Amino acid sequence: MSKPRIATCSLAGCFGCHMSVLDIDERLLELVDVVEFDKSPITDIKKFDGRCRIGLIEGGCANEENVAVLRAFRRHCDILVSLGDCATMGGIPALRNLVPIDECFREAYIDGPSTHNPAKIIPRDVELPLLLDKVRPAHEIVRIDYLLPGCPPSADAIWAAVTALLSDKPIDLPYQLIKYD
Repeated sequence: MSKPRIATCSLAGCFGCHMSVLDIDERLLELVDVVEFDKSPITDIKKFDGRCRIGLIEGGCANEENVAVLRAFRRHCDILVSLGDCATMGGIPALRNLVPIDECFREAYIDGPSTHNPAKIIPRDVELPLLLDKVRPAHEIVRIDYLLPGCPPSADAIWAAVTALLSDKPIDLPYQLIKYD
């Protein structure tokens, strides 16, 4: 019998949630005994190799590439989990939602205090993903099955969620794993 597959990705975020995945430490060895990692920066696999039982999404959607990746995860994963505050609420990247996009571009490429751009050109290369008008949490783009907040969520919270999902049990996180004081 084949092992269930897990895929992970980082959208508009800091990669801190993936650091928490790695922080499950020696339990990673237990995990690789019972699952196979598919598309993930953990394995450096760039394309889906098959159907995945669980998809772990880190980061919100700031550009069209983020949206495309997230939609591919929804198509390829039975269960989709938003990890962290960026995926569940937009997080720090969503602070740009307070400023019009044109003003963001001007500050970044023309008026910024450390910007050297004598031609005053804002990049519009086809190779650059088109920014969305606002950074959006994952559940505003696709159906998300579970939200695991935190910046980042703890390794223990991720471990508890993933092992519950793999055992077809409800995720039951004790208060100690989800409190942030």
